[in-house]
Amino acid sequence: MEEVPHDCPGVSSAQAGRGASCQGCPNQGLCASGAAAAPDPAIEEIKEKMKTVKHKILVLSGKGGVGKSTFSAHLAHGLAEDENTQVALLDIDICGPSIPKIMGLEGEQVHQSGSGWSPVFLEDNLGVMSVGFLLSSPDDAVIWRGPKKNGMIKQFLRDVDWGEVDYLIVDTPPGTSDEHLSAVQYLAAAHIDGAVIITTPQEVSLQDVRKEINFCHKVKLPIIGVVENMSGFTCPKCQKESQIFLPTTGGAEVMCRDLKVPLLGKVPLDPRIGKSCDKGESFFAEAPDSPATLAYRSIIQRIQESCSLRQPKGENLVGS
Repeated sequence: MEEVPHDCPGVSSAQAGRGASCQGCPNQGLCASGAAAAPDPAIEEIKEKMKTVKHKILVLSGKGGVGKSTFSAHLAHGLAEDENTQVALLDIDICGPSIPKIMGLEGEQVHQSGSGWSPVFLEDNLGVMSVGFLLSSPDDAVIWRGPKKNGMIKQFLRDVDWGEVDYLIVDTPPGTSDEHLSAVQYLAAAHIDGAVIITTPQEVSLQDVRKEINFCHKVKLPIIGVVENMSGFTCPKCQKESQIFLPTTGGAEVMCRDLKVPLLGKVPLDPRIGKSCDKGESFFAEAPDSPATLAYRSIIQRIQESCSLRQPKGENLVGS
C-alpha cells in the first residue's frame, strides 16, 4: 500500500526504515532492507479467497467504548434475519476480542478442515471468527507486537473457509494502527465496499473520528457513513428525553456536514442493549419496538443500499 497515514515514510520511500519516525518501529529493519516493498503474495491469495464474498464492510471507531463491537454484532444480526442472506462476522480486535461474548459464543473453538478453519456458526447463515476462540480462557491477555497481529489477520482472511457470503463484517479495534492497515492492504485487491464509523455525540469522541475519516481518505477506503451511538436517552416511564453525552459542537450531524460524509443515523441509549450483549443475545429480539431497534434497522437498510450501489459490475458475485 503506497499511501500510509501520519508520519511513516512508506515502504516504497527512499527513507523507508531510515526516517526519524522509523526509530523504534518493529518493522524498521525489514523496511530498511527493501524487503517490505515487495508485494505480499497473500494479497493475491486473499483476493482469490474473497471471490465468494459479495460485500465487505469495515466497522471503525476513533476510540474505545463507543459501541463499535455492539454495532458490528447487531449489524450481523440484522442482516442475518433474512435467512437467504449469508453473513460472516470477523473480529480483528486482537487484544480486546469482545465479539464471542456479545454473540453468545464464549467457550466455542475453531475447527480445522481440509479447506481451512471453519467459522463458529451462530445460525446456519451467520458465521463468526475471532481470536477469542483461540484463547484457553476469556481472561487471557494477548500480548503481541504488530507483525504477529498482522499475521493473524492474514490468516483469518486467507485460511478461514467462509464459503459463499453476502456480507463480511470486519470488527476492528479503536484507532488507526497495524490492524487497520493490514485489513485494508489485504482486502484492497478484493474490493472493500467501505467503512462504517461509530462515534458518540461529544466532542472528545468526534475529535478522534475526524482522524479516522482522514485515515480512510489517505488509504483510499470508501466511507459508507457515520453512526452516532448513545444519542440521547428517552425515559421508558415518563418519556422525557435527556442528552447523556452532550453534543457541545453539534454532534455527528454537524461533523458529517462539515466533512461531507454521510450520517447513517443516530442510535439512542437503551439499557437493554448492554443487557443483551452481556447475555449474548440479539437486542432486536429483546426489544423489537425500541426506538434504538428502529434506528438500527434504518441504518442497516441504508448500509445495504450503499453496498448495492458500490457493487462492482461484471464480477462473479454470490447470488448473481
